[in-house]
Amino acid sequence: MPKKSLIQRDISWLSFNARVLQEANDASVPLKERIRFLGIFSNNSDEFFRVRVATLKRMIELSEKQKKGNMHMEEAPQQILDQIQTIVLQQQNEFNRIWEGILKELKKENILLVDEKHLNKDQQAFVKKYFEEEVRSNIIPLMIESLPQLPYLRDKSIYLGVVMRKKSSAYHQKYSLIEVPAKAVGRFIRLPSKGKEEQIILLEDVIRFNLPLVFSYFDYDYFDSYVFKVTKDAEIDIDNDVSTTFVEKIEKGVKNRRKGKPVRFVYDKEMDAGLLEYLIRRLSLNRKSNIIPGGRIHNFRHFMDFPDVFNTRNTRRAPFTHPLLQSSMRVTDVIVKKDVMLHFPYHSFNGITDLLREAAMDPDVTSIKLTAYRLASSSKVINALINAARNGKEVVVMLELKARFDEEANLEWKKMLEEEGVKVLLGVPKLKIHAKLCIIKKRKGNRTIQYGFVSTGNLNEKTATVYGDHCLLTANRNVMADINRIFHYLENWKTGGHFLRACKTLWVCPVNMRKDINALINREIKHARAGKEAGIVIKLNSFSDALLIQKIQAAASAGVQVRMIVRSIFCPFIDPKKIKTPVTAISIVDEYLEHARVMIFHNLGKEKVYISSADWMVRNLDHRVEAAIPVNDPVIRQELKDIIHIQLRDNVKARILDNDLSNNYVPSAGKKKIRSQIETYHYLYKKIHIHSEVSRH
Repeated sequence: MPKKSLIQRDISWLSFNARVLQEANDASVPLKERIRFLGIFSNNSDEFFRVRVATLKRMIELSEKQKKGNMHMEEAPQQILDQIQTIVLQQQNEFNRIWEGILKELKKENILLVDEKHLNKDQQAFVKKYFEEEVRSNIIPLMIESLPQLPYLRDKSIYLGVVMRKKSSAYHQKYSLIEVPAKAVGRFIRLPSKGKEEQIILLEDVIRFNLPLVFSYFDYDYFDSYVFKVTKDAEIDIDNDVSTTFVEKIEKGVKNRRKGKPVRFVYDKEMDAGLLEYLIRRLSLNRKSNIIPGGRIHNFRHFMDFPDVFNTRNTRRAPFTHPLLQSSMRVTDVIVKKDVMLHFPYHSFNGITDLLREAAMDPDVTSIKLTAYRLASSSKVINALINAARNGKEVVVMLELKARFDEEANLEWKKMLEEEGVKVLLGVPKLKIHAKLCIIKKRKGNRTIQYGFVSTGNLNEKTATVYGDHCLLTANRNVMADINRIFHYLENWKTGGHFLRACKTLWVCPVNMRKDINALINREIKHARAGKEAGIVIKLNSFSDALLIQKIQAAASAGVQVRMIVRSIFCPFIDPKKIKTPVTAISIVDEYLEHARVMIFHNLGKEKVYISSADWMVRNLDHRVEAAIPVNDPVIRQELKDIIHIQLRDNVKARILDNDLSNNYVPSAGKKKIRSQIETYHYLYKKIHIHSEVSRH
């Protein structure tokens, strides 16, 4: 495929993170939320370097090895890294500018971030006492000059680099490192304050204030300290040792991740030149190592949990129960009779946990099977499954150990579940299990009843309050037959490939989803060429698959109306000269994270509508087990279409996705302002009253 048909995926992702930064810069967004967006931006950046930049660096190393073997490999990775460095530095400058503005806004609200140099006497006494009681036992200063090698630096931690000397002589100085124990203690400490003021000090500044106490043994009287952090390659290498189990390989990979190579070094731009040079040398960094100067504060990801000290009330709207689940009937009884679609975070996640709790207690239920990818830290889903196992049900959980950054948590869940008698499936080599599926079986007399759900999002009650997803609860026999086939495959993957190929209602990766998507796009192309109305609406997290990009461009060239809502990575390069019908593509970044995947094909007015767990990326379509389900119930299908069309009309939080990665907002001048997340909330909330009226009559 010609390169000009594609936007480089990593550059596109950075453009997405710029949209997150736009939210932090938006004066109409509540101040607490603006700070949270800075935290999200920082966390996104960390993950980007751990995964994508690390991958590019590995590609460069491979390229150098192949060159030595007289093999040719493209030099593109280094060019991409150079682009990344330029963009990241620009974004860091914009980040710093926004943060300075937010500090002024905080001051107007009598919220002050105080450093160690601006404490009054009462606060000094408080900080000394707090340090002695809460912090001191959690820090271990390291005199790094005397160590033969730099100690292991944690990827997600921040460090204070300390320079100490005597005022009487600048020649005798020592360096030390202190890991800031934010995880153990918390990053923000509220200080004793007067009147209406709220004063907050950061944990690193508490340590800075107490440095003379920490290093009293050395008799130094002058201390400088600077925050820095190191981001490391987070890819897990699974070894090929046949004598180790898959679980042991994952455990070893997680441990080895901690030794990953540094891919970014972010530091206080005021850092002592000698200490900076020392750290760069000891970390084996060079000018191509993404060395990024910043402000005094790092690891802004903690700012997602900034203390709630704001005068303005929380504007976030509480989830509500789906109208069909508000009656005294059990969730199970409703679903057995008719399909229900939950739209998170507008609808409460309790519908899912209640369904599983009911199954755990129902004497007629014989088995529960579901897939788990990312779970909440105190998972109500897991609690329900454990209770089901204790009640004698057969419980099978497909627990994906390769879920990036959740590997350790999932290893712990595996241990807990197996101790309670739950059968835990650990996935398939070279495939991630990303489908969101559940099937519950019960025996009623001589009848077997099966019901469950297919979802676009994780079974995680915490993220379900902020992630936009759709979950179809159903007892449809054809759907249940396919979910059974998928679990037969997962339990017998060495010989069970035919189970996936036998799926007739669900689209399943990696066997038929790509083929079926292509078939429906081709049908729209055929209709457009015949002069008939044709259209495709796609909502995704990411769109980078080159073959489907080519197919979408072919559809637009044939006259198919293509409309796309893509939150993050968006790689199509649309040449207006080569298309017959304009392609519209937007990205919505707002209070909730748009996580759902939806596909709507016009099909001569008899629309084909699907929800899916899969993005249009090679990794999803070819290297994961994913599932898409058709939405056949006419009421639910219309409801889902209405929600998508509300999003397509968004002109408050929607940005135009174009070839220039400009992130311009959809123009709203002269039009009614439509903020889709608020409009969707009102649309779904009204259905409660409509349902109540219908029930009353």
